[in-house]
Amino acid sequence: CLHALCSTLTSVFLSTGPTVSGSLVKGRVGQNITVPCFYTVKRIEDITSMCWGRDSCPVSKCYRTIIWTDGWKVTERYNSRYMLKGNLPRGDVSLTIVNAEEADSGIYCCRVEIAGWFNDQTSNHKVVIEKARISTASPHTYTSEQTS
Repeated sequence: CLHALCSTLTSVFLSTGPTVSGSLVKGRVGQNITVPCFYTVKRIEDITSMCWGRDSCPVSKCYRTIIWTDGWKVTERYNSRYMLKGNLPRGDVSLTIVNAEEADSGIYCCRVEIAGWFNDQTSNHKVVIEKARISTASPHTYTSEQTS
């Protein structure tokens, strides 16, 4: 193994920290944005509670919590624009942000509570919401009215 390659790989692995996965989700103002998050459900006992929060995942629970589920249904929701539209008992806990706003940009934490010490599955997702582009094909010009 080349020394430079080894050190590069080591720094990549060290920089990931405890986070299992993550994603970058881009969208435009007014769109419905889905931030993906899944966990494995092989048997009914695997179905578990989870939360979504703003900012990176803390040591436990979620910071600035926006939604909670008991594994079967949403139990707490702090804003009607946040929804879990996936099949919860099958492990699809993806977050849908309805009618996205620029203020929705930022880091979101998905925490799935797995029994045992430090077993929770966490992932941090970056969401970027941009203003809708204004067409420049036909610039609007103001003209004074002609009088005869």
